[in-house]
Amino acid sequence: MLRLQLLSTLRRSTRAFATSSVANSSGAAPTPALGFQLSEDQLNIQDAARQFARDVIIPAAPHHDKTGEYPVDIIKQAWELGLVNTHIPTAYGGLGLGVFDSALVSEQLAYGCSGIQTAIEANGLAEAPVVLAASDAQKKKYLGRMTEEPLMAGYCVTEPGAGSDVAGAKTHAVKKGDKWVVNGQKMWITNGGKANWYFLLAKTDTTASAGKAFTGFIVDADSPGISAGRKEWNMGQRASDTRGITFEDVEIPDENRLGEVGQGFKIAMGAFDITRPLVASAAVGLAQRAMDEATAYSLQRKTMGKPIVEHQAVAFMLADMAIQIESSRMMVWRAGWLRDQNKRNTYYASIAKALASETANKCASDAVQIFGGNGYNSEYPVEKLMRDAKIFTIYEGTSQIQRLIISRTIADMAKQNL
Repeated sequence: MLRLQLLSTLRRSTRAFATSSVANSSGAAPTPALGFQLSEDQLNIQDAARQFARDVIIPAAPHHDKTGEYPVDIIKQAWELGLVNTHIPTAYGGLGLGVFDSALVSEQLAYGCSGIQTAIEANGLAEAPVVLAASDAQKKKYLGRMTEEPLMAGYCVTEPGAGSDVAGAKTHAVKKGDKWVVNGQKMWITNGGKANWYFLLAKTDTTASAGKAFTGFIVDADSPGISAGRKEWNMGQRASDTRGITFEDVEIPDENRLGEVGQGFKIAMGAFDITRPLVASAAVGLAQRAMDEATAYSLQRKTMGKPIVEHQAVAFMLADMAIQIESSRMMVWRAGWLRDQNKRNTYYASIAKALASETANKCASDAVQIFGGNGYNSEYPVEKLMRDAKIFTIYEGTSQIQRLIISRTIADMAKQNL
């Protein structure tokens, strides 16, 4: 019953957001009016995710952090409530939410635990290329199954020697008859050992430029020749299942090729316009949690006869957190809104990702500082936040890569105005 009620709310929210439009003078299709007041349905979505994070995720997060146990039951509950796979189109059994509404959910889940949120959001990353480029039959087969039961998926692009340098990836696919034979190794794959299927980027032309050298594939995780490595024990976000994946003479039918041969790099990069705002929203959620924890502690902890929040040094740290969090959230919303209007958002998605990632790290670090010695102890929540925050500046494109994208866009715009 709860799932049905929330699904009804989510679908109603999507329709409401899509029809809240204003005319424009160009004669083009109406563009939804941009505002900062969430609709009632969006507030309901946000509240549902918030309550789930506080009631289910937060109490369980320390256990998963200490043990590294994958949060199967939590993910199942989130799926039952409609908080997983939120952007799968309604034609394939999903909610069809846009990036903006999905960001509302991601922020709240990450407030509870960004490791658990990452496990959930990794589905969205794997599904994004399928949403963008798959045939109707592929969508029915692979997106449809995600709405029928709580399955996981993985995005296989990064390799041991090719992270930011995607063009340096060596995993290759050779066409043999009506199949492709894949060999290579991927690394740091979220949901690597739990996925039902993977989006795979493989080199199909060793002589072409990066933009034409790669092809995307959908690969069933139980295909012969696929082996998952050990679960990596990372600094933070330990609830997430991160592994290396080896492909050894793996045969993939040509019907599982995603888009045209040579278009894989474009498809993979296009997915980031959808997923980077969502990663940024998760970073905002962690930063908000850090500020809330630090604020509550500063009201209780006393030094020199008064709560430490009354010391300007501490008060200003909290003020700086608020400035950074509110600014980051606004960039997430802008990047998400643009993508939902089918407008190019790469520049803003990179700004949101870089800003929110660094905000999460600064807020978590300052929260530890406000907690003092207690903040360095694992019995208090902020040391986990500090460990969890670091990966935001690395995965889904490092902060340096975001600055490369941003600076190139600035230069290109300036050249056009010369």
